[in-house]
Amino acid sequence: MQFVYDLFLVLHFVGLALLLGGFLVQVRDPDRTVTRWMFDGALTQLITGLVLVGIASSGALEGETPNNAVVGIKTVIVVVIAVLAFIGKRRPAPQAALWGVIGLLTLVNILVAVFAGVMVEG
Repeated sequence: MQFVYDLFLVLHFVGLALLLGGFLVQVRDPDRTVTRWMFDGALTQLITGLVLVGIASSGALEGETPNNAVVGIKTVIVVVIAVLAFIGKRRPAPQAALWGVIGLLTLVNILVAVFAGVMVEG
């Protein structure tokens, strides 16, 4: 089961790369806009994150359980990102404000994961 967990963790990082990469590619573009890749990255992160929490909550991983408070915060943030990206991909450019909010929320989600700790010893 550890292999399946690690596989979904890699896919979770691919979603992060899509989301953050889609944001960073637009930094120097005067018509900053929300791309399809940002939306796809947000959905990838949401789905793989839920699978990761499911696997960890099932007890299949020895010694670690998810911190449900942190998981809840991260889930709310990624749902907001996905909704904003869905709205943004349907609107014409430029979308600097919407693009900026998505980028900021993505960075907040990364900070929460790293500093609040998604997994705890248990």
